[in-house]
Amino acid sequence: MNLTWMAWTWPTGIFFLTILALLVGMSVWEYFVPGGSPRKGILHFETTRGDRLFISLLGSAFINLAWLGLVGPNLWWALALAVVYAIGVFRFV
Repeated sequence: MNLTWMAWTWPTGIFFLTILALLVGMSVWEYFVPGGSPRKGILHFETTRGDRLFISLLGSAFINLAWLGLVGPNLWWALALAVVYAIGVFRFV
């Protein structure tokens, strides 16, 4: 199978493997603690673990895109900011 048209690189592969690991981890977490642990945070509506994962992934994408547009292609600080953002989402949202 020729996948050269997709421009697979190691960073791209690691990115998708990380997303897969997050989804598998959330599935295992849901299996052992069912219900998604709904709670109301600073947004004042009920969110589950899956909602918080989606919000953190979406926000992280926007953080990285903004970083690319405003700062440049060195994304290590954007990654650190996205991790801090994700921790904040899981803690307070």
